[in-house]
Amino acid sequence: MIFELTIALSVGAALFGIGLYGALSQTNLVMIVMGVELILAAALVNLVAFWRYLHPGEPAAHMFVLIVMAVMAVEMAVAFGVAVARFRARGSVEMEEARELKG
Repeated sequence: MIFELTIALSVGAALFGIGLYGALSQTNLVMIVMGVELILAAALVNLVAFWRYLHPGEPAAHMFVLIVMAVMAVEMAVAFGVAVARFRARGSVEMEEARELKG
């Protein structure tokens, strides 16, 4: 049981690291949002791993995971909507060129 927890936490840490690198190193809005999605997925993996470790017979965390996944989908849809609107207006989704959105 500890071995399964270690594997799940290792996968979660790897996903978090990849997502953090993707979110901080990219200048494209779509890639930044994908990095944030990976970070949220890592948090979900860790949540499920700890829930299964602490309460192995209870499926109560499944509903919470489904709610968080729905929030992730909505966040991705809004971000892609912003990216499409930005691309149609300016022809680019690079964050360096989005300084005029400020204030």
